Amino acid sequence: MSPIPVVPISLEPLFDIHFQIGSINTVGQTPMGTRVVADLGGGSFEGERLRGRVLPSGGDWGLFMPDGTLRVDGRCCFETDDGTLLYAIYKGRWNITQEMMTRLPSPEGVDPSDYTLRTTFEFETTTGRYDWLNQIMAVAAGRWVTDGIRYEVYEVK
Repeated sequence: MSPIPVVPISLEPLFDIHFQIGSINTVGQTPMGTRVVADLGGGSFEGERLRGRVLPSGGDWGLFMPDGTLRVDGRCCFETDDGTLLYAIYKGRWNITQEMMTRLPSPEGVDPSDYTLRTTFEFETTTGRYDWLNQIMAVAAGRWVTDGIRYEVYEVK
């Protein structure tokens, strides 16, 4: 059997985003793991092809798995600088312990080299100027900042 040619994958910067985190609620131990829910309080995003703000809606329904990994499962709404609404779904893994998570907001915090935060993004919007977002997948690397999370988001080409 001859090998199937593979098209190389490349990454193109899409935007940097800052999610402001509102309250974080710990539901507690469930049959799936320890559930935490973080409310998104807003934020902003900026890239070469689009920029705007994160609307203060949506959230992240995190689940600490038995191995300590936090499974990220978020939904939110963006508004571009020209008033177009974008719906975003992001999912991923944050290799951080619950103990480290409690230290994030403290003055000493947690060194970003002690954890990894990786997500995928998908988008929905109306047809028109941003219709191309309906067709792409993006990946992101994130880190904790004083009032939330920052991601560098890349379109997968």
